[in-house]
Amino acid sequence: MSQYLDLLMFASLVGAILLGFPVAFSIAGVAVAFAYLGWVLGVMDISLLGAVGPRVFGLLSNQVLIAIPLFVLMGAVLEKSRIAEELLDTSARIFGQLRGGLGISVVLVGALLAASTGIVGATVVAMGLIALPTMLRAGYDPRISSGIVCTAGTLGQIIPPSTLLIILADVMSNAFQQAQYEQGKFAVEALSVGQFFAAALVPGFVLVGLYLIYILARGILRPNDMPPASLAEGRPELGVVLSAMVPPILLIVAVLGAILGGVATPTEAASVGAVGAILMAGIRAGFNPRLILLGTVALVVLGVGAGLFPVRLQRSDLGIGSYLAGGAYILLTVAGGVAILLALWALWHKRVLHGVVDSTLTMTSMIFATILAAGMFSLVFIGLGGEERVAEILQSMPGGATGALLFSMVFIFILGFFLDFVEISVIVLPLVAPTLILMGHDPLWLGILLAINLQTSFLTPPFGFSLFYLRGAAPKEVTTGHIYAGVAPFIGLQIIGMLLVWIWPAVSTWLPRALF
Repeated sequence: MSQYLDLLMFASLVGAILLGFPVAFSIAGVAVAFAYLGWVLGVMDISLLGAVGPRVFGLLSNQVLIAIPLFVLMGAVLEKSRIAEELLDTSARIFGQLRGGLGISVVLVGALLAASTGIVGATVVAMGLIALPTMLRAGYDPRISSGIVCTAGTLGQIIPPSTLLIILADVMSNAFQQAQYEQGKFAVEALSVGQFFAAALVPGFVLVGLYLIYILARGILRPNDMPPASLAEGRPELGVVLSAMVPPILLIVAVLGAILGGVATPTEAASVGAVGAILMAGIRAGFNPRLILLGTVALVVLGVGAGLFPVRLQRSDLGIGSYLAGGAYILLTVAGGVAILLALWALWHKRVLHGVVDSTLTMTSMIFATILAAGMFSLVFIGLGGEERVAEILQSMPGGATGALLFSMVFIFILGFFLDFVEISVIVLPLVAPTLILMGHDPLWLGILLAINLQTSFLTPPFGFSLFYLRGAAPKEVTTGHIYAGVAPFIGLQIIGMLLVWIWPAVSTWLPRALF
């Protein structure tokens, strides 16, 4: 039995999660139990657990992962301040009179929210509460309605910025460096979050295109499933559309533009997004909106000016122009700081900030606790010989590198029925990715294939997170069976999306190569 402890360990983890134990505690508990079992049976050196401390410190000091709570905060502000709700309402009024128009609006808003929040739960719940009842009142089939809402909500995991891509970038970069060390290269290359964001952008919009084609085709072939909606409000005026759409789009351009343009790191851009979302929500709250708007303009001018004409006040050779510019930057900073404080006060007064902080802390704690526990699990799994076993399995696959990749993709797809994307990312991918890269697969292309596969795990019954989120937010007439049946065609579309990226690697590799 001792030579199969690694496989038994993995099976025990799946069993513990299926029994309903909290994920982070299940992972850590199984790791500790099998570490001591391996030590008792003489197949593991227990001193390996001494590496847990440095791993924890490495995680908490990881500059890349600091972006996660900031992006979560940005998404929570947009959701709790009802900016997302306004987007959905306006979009539904624009497209509602078309056959399948409400479905089109949900997908487009899902893509927009994905690029501005990156949080699946917030998006699915918001659309489940707002768009799903509207679709049902318009006569939409509950299955297609549920499928559209669930799937549009998962776009937050593939369209940057997203927590999945940040975690995946860290894991794949480490795997790429490990593969280079094993090849005898010591001047190693690293992969950045910006490269993964750029690589995921086009595939993300390819998936949006597939969803829209499916909705339009189904609207033509089965018109009774998605009839036109007769909305009482009618089409919105141009001013309403601009006020709902322009601020989130500007926020997206500011965040993604800063990352892809090389102006800011993902962590810096995430802080820009969080502050921008707070200011936007403060203006919507109606408390001194003009002052907040002026402060926002001051921050924009400060960012552009400091980028074009940087000033180092500590230097001794500055001229009068530099001192004037420095003074102007200080005034702009003060104006921006006052605007942020006013926005925070407005959100506190409206009791929006309470929910934002609670949501941010809950989700961030869940993600980091899972990553910490998974680090311990992978350490024990490697100590039991699991890493060598995985490498042997992949290298013995018929079909060489292609066969190994196909096996890995199918295995991860099946795991997605039972495990969350965080567990798969930080437990399974560090084991398979180095071997796949050594076999010749491009790490960026491989990362995006895995990202689409992990995104699909939100839709696969019985433990797809999107299904749970919608089940909690959906009206009583929508059953669990409706939700499961509704997502089935979209799981097929996800597989088609993966095949397109597999057949045409340039879909994922062209943009990062052009930008970086």
